[in-house]
Amino acid sequence: MQERELSKLTDEELLQEAKKMKSAAIWSALTIGFMIGVVFYSVARNSIGFFTLIPLFFVYKMFQGSKNNDELKRLLKERDLD
Repeated sequence: MQERELSKLTDEELLQEAKKMKSAAIWSALTIGFMIGVVFYSVARNSIGFFTLIPLFFVYKMFQGSKNNDELKRLLKERDLD
């Protein structure tokens, strides 16, 4: 994202950021699904170990990264740009 704050962006720039957010959300969902699949396979094949926890850590970080999207959604709603 640009260095400027979201509240200082124009309507067109906010809409562009919303498009980026949607495509990023799709990729995040696919990646999270893949990592959860790896965890299930690892548990079924072996047992819970260190390499099972690595994908879980990345899934946690991906969920934490979605906090910036809440600010963007709020601004879009305030400006009636849904």
